[in-house]
Amino acid sequence: MIEAGTVHEGGCLCGAIRYHLQGPSLFEQQCCCRDCQKATGTGHTTIIGIHQSQLTITGTPTTYTSHGESGGSVTRHFCGICGGRIFTSGSLPGEMIMVQSGSLDDPDQVSPQAVIYTKQAVKWDHFDPALPRYADYAPMSEATLNAMTGVLSGD
Repeated sequence: MIEAGTVHEGGCLCGAIRYHLQGPSLFEQQCCCRDCQKATGTGHTTIIGIHQSQLTITGTPTTYTSHGESGGSVTRHFCGICGGRIFTSGSLPGEMIMVQSGSLDDPDQVSPQAVIYTKQAVKWDHFDPALPRYADYAPMSEATLNAMTGVLSGD
């Protein structure tokens, strides 16, 4: 988990978009849903859940909005030059966003806690056997539920 009070930097492949992520993270998970597979071109993506106020961006991401399995909107924010994905937002997670861990300058700062959407995982993708796996979403902590509605820890 990204610790409270720590700042981590990241950006896209070409450097046109940079960001600062302020800890703490709410969760760090590997997602196997078909949308993530299509968006990344591989079996899963690793996401860092934070409140949107914890991310400061330099540059203007291009966006693409679709509808997720829940029926809510899902907006992917990426570099319009190199295509590097930065984060995902949506109507149902509200004020919570999911940052692509691979966009961090040092992705080893993240340690996934669970694998979600395993019902759509491809057979050839492999995960740490110690990680809990969920057919859909992992149970959400109170902090995550609060972040979705705009309440931050300590407010």
